[in-house]
Amino acid sequence: MPERSAQPVFRASLVQMCSGRDPDRNTAAASELIHEAVAAGANYVLTPEVTNVMEVEREALFAAAEPEDRNRSLASFKALAAELSVWLHIGSLAIRKSPDKLANRSYLIAPDGNIAARYDKIHMFDVSLANGEVYSESTNYAAGSEAVVAAMPWGGLGMTICYDLRFPYLFRTLALNGARMIAVPAAFTRPTGEAHWHVLLRARAIETQCFVFAAAQGGTHEHGRKTYGHSLIISPWGEILAEGGESPGVVTADIDMSKLEEVRARVPSLRPNASFSIAAPAAGEAAAAGGSSR
Repeated sequence: MPERSAQPVFRASLVQMCSGRDPDRNTAAASELIHEAVAAGANYVLTPEVTNVMEVEREALFAAAEPEDRNRSLASFKALAAELSVWLHIGSLAIRKSPDKLANRSYLIAPDGNIAARYDKIHMFDVSLANGEVYSESTNYAAGSEAVVAAMPWGGLGMTICYDLRFPYLFRTLALNGARMIAVPAAFTRPTGEAHWHVLLRARAIETQCFVFAAAQGGTHEHGRKTYGHSLIISPWGEILAEGGESPGVVTADIDMSKLEEVRARVPSLRPNASFSIAAPAAGEAAAAGGSSR
């Protein structure tokens, strides 16, 4: 389990992007915003989901996605973290994993340029929205199977990606295993973002009593789909400390980890889970739900 924070205050920045189809252009755009964040004093910088490429055509996506050991975007970001001496968290990259599957993989890069932690997105975004948009992430991506809490100078960082946000058991597991901050790099669609982005992120912060960092894609992308933006930094009490708009930019807040201790002392909801069982429904309720009444 990651150790408790030795450095209670730091500055966190979120890079909001509108990634397109060209990984080199996207990497350059992200790098410019990362430079801006560090120039403003950021110690930790998070970029959004699929920082390197937003593409809906399978053939073009696989052509753009490189394996980890030859990934130009990753190499560039590792060099940039070392150059700027910053904790650089690349929300995710599309990484070639096999001939027919990619990984949606997040990278936490230490100030020396080495990879401190990796996380592959666990929950695949396979949905049909009311506006007719259909997403089938599992067609192109292999789901991860391991939750990750990474050690940083300010405490444990739980790593998640986008659709993971809808699964609170993952977030509680991270908090119970040492997370004091949770990153949610995302590319939320505009309809789901308008409906659920703020409320889900605030709920996860309150439930886990963690700082939440949510860097987002925002705007109309080259392939025509629209993402919601509104990158958010949220306190363990559920307060919005900083928020972006719909355009690319940098969102920054100072993080005081002592506030987390105050919240956890005030409402000790992360104590070990109480044990309980579920009562069998009454006969009439079971029948109405389609269950057996016997």
